[in-house]
Amino acid sequence: MMKFLKQTSFLLVMLILMVTVSQCSTAQKLQQKAPVQFGDVYVQKWIAGIKGGGSGINLFIETNSNTNENIVFDSVYFRGRHVKLEITKTANGLLYIGRFNTSINQHKDIILSSDPKEEYGNQLPKNTTVIPFELMNDECVVRYIVDNKTLYYKITNVKEKESLNYPSAPPNNTLIRN
Repeated sequence: MMKFLKQTSFLLVMLILMVTVSQCSTAQKLQQKAPVQFGDVYVQKWIAGIKGGGSGINLFIETNSNTNENIVFDSVYFRGRHVKLEITKTANGLLYIGRFNTSINQHKDIILSSDPKEEYGNQLPKNTTVIPFELMNDECVVRYIVDNKTLYYKITNVKEKESLNYPSAPPNNTLIRN
């Protein structure tokens, strides 16, 4: 009986060890060297001045004009969320923008009724996905592609600029900057 318990406990420990090691190997690897020279990296919150006009946080990542054309910045991880990046050309290079919507000041028209047919138009709550990185509030990770290979780079010291409060909802895809 004692021999059986030793063998079982040994197998259990080995199984736990193998699962732990395999989890580490699937974690995303962060690159140590920046893929391009970054300029200012900052966030700016915004809120519409009309009820239900929306709100959000825009993350701006500036790169210089010497950016390698083989590098394509795809998306960004920031404050527990993940979004695709928009690209805008500037006089000094490229500006990547990640637009994160927040739940403040969103239009919520929820119909509650004993008749399920009347509740048909209600939106389901959005599921939050777990991002594969542990980040501080002033850190983000950009996902980029070089020669069909996906890589990740962490940017630290993301500055936060003063919030923008609009008198009405901002136009779609308008560059929000100070």
